[in-house]
Amino acid sequence: MTRWLTEDELASWFPLAGVMLKLNPALDSQLQRDSDMTHFDYLCLAMLSEEDDWTTTMSALAGRTNASLSRLSHVITKLEKRGWVCRSRSEVSRRVTMVRMTDEGYKTLVAAAPGHVETVRSLVYEGLSDEDVADLHRLMAHILDRIESSGLKAQC
Repeated sequence: MTRWLTEDELASWFPLAGVMLKLNPALDSQLQRDSDMTHFDYLCLAMLSEEDDWTTTMSALAGRTNASLSRLSHVITKLEKRGWVCRSRSEVSRRVTMVRMTDEGYKTLVAAAPGHVETVRSLVYEGLSDEDVADLHRLMAHILDRIESSGLKAQC
């Protein structure tokens, strides 16, 4: 038997669906315009900036960005051509490919960050109270946990 959404659930679902459909294209638009990169490019560089020596495995980066290895490989090839990252074989296992952000990639990320952060602040956080932000964190963490524990995996 189908458990249909209640009126209140449906009233919250439509705005959430709208956010899911519109936020990434809005972030893409700003980053393309100001920094000639996509939001996914930015996320790859940002994730690498959090790693020791700006280096991780392709598999780990795919997991952190929720991308298939195929999609990530295509994007990393593009970023390599721009001089923002480089790939190498792992010293531990020849089957493992490492990806490292270059100094040029870091400079590009640092230059893109202020505009990106301002866009995120403008689109998501402006007008929210500290309590709203805490609620948003709690709700998004709950939804993310439900998605991750469902066994369903989004394929990018």
